[in-house]
Amino acid sequence: MSLQPTIPTVAVIGTGVIGRSWIRVFARAGCHTRVFDPDQTQQSKAIEWAESTAAVDERLGFLAVGGAATEKQRIAPCASLSEALVGAGWVQESGPEALETKQRIYRELDAAADDAAILASSTSAHDMTTIASGLSGADRCVVAHPVNPPHVVPVVEVLAGRTTRPDVTERALAFLESVGQTPVEMHRYVPGFLLNRLQAALIREAVSLIGSDVASAAAIDAVVRDGLGLRWALMGPFGTGHTNADGGAGEYYRRYGDAYRALWADLDATPEFSDRVIERIHSGTEAMYGPDSAAAVGEWRDRLVRGIRRLKADDPAPTPETGGA
Repeated sequence: MSLQPTIPTVAVIGTGVIGRSWIRVFARAGCHTRVFDPDQTQQSKAIEWAESTAAVDERLGFLAVGGAATEKQRIAPCASLSEALVGAGWVQESGPEALETKQRIYRELDAAADDAAILASSTSAHDMTTIASGLSGADRCVVAHPVNPPHVVPVVEVLAGRTTRPDVTERALAFLESVGQTPVEMHRYVPGFLLNRLQAALIREAVSLIGSDVASAAAIDAVVRDGLGLRWALMGPFGTGHTNADGGAGEYYRRYGDAYRALWADLDATPEFSDRVIERIHSGTEAMYGPDSAAAVGEWRDRLVRGIRRLKADDPAPTPETGGA
């Protein structure tokens, strides 16, 4: 798929696990990608990681032949923040989650970035209104919170601050879509944003089921992996409800509304999450995958997620425009 970024030059500031993956997102899409981290050793390792994972993607067929070399040519390591920001129309900050650190970084970005640049934060915890408080350029700041790793999983949660200009939000959504991501706009701040809140709700009940010895970790994972997850890889909870009744989502939720209310009343709001329960989860997970397996399982996951995305792109869901309504 050929991408046409609406912003040609970007800066990635901070090169931890999220920042290094953003490098791949932007360089793969065709952006000139400037990279800066105050820890130059980490910066070098992140760029090496980006180059090596691109080579793996090319070998697996997820990049065209020569794609890894092309990505490499688009990545420019920088020795200073000011060097990275010159000419960048999009700045992706992926620094530590401590609020005071974020605010300090944003003061530096606001002072040094081009006036027209959008300043986007990967934060998973903070409201942009708070991060950009007191900045003269608060009106050009947005949260662009990705799913880890963003070069594999495309959703990005976009949240404006209280004073962010509407045109900045619109440009942010358009840019993220133009680099191959799936931006979703939030209307207001809530802790955890969308994905982590939904994830936390499921994990809360999974922990409760483990702690109350209803089922094993393997059984709970199987229900999600080979049950719910197969549907959720294609559609969300409301799309799933839509397909579970001939009359669509309205019929389904009206029919089963009382059943859901009864289940919600029975859910444990504060499950035990002690070392005992965590150890049961850990040992059950190691029994499924083996000890010291997280990295290998993660690589396998990323390969298959790409395969699922390819299948979905080749056979997209019906829409009103394509005769789906």
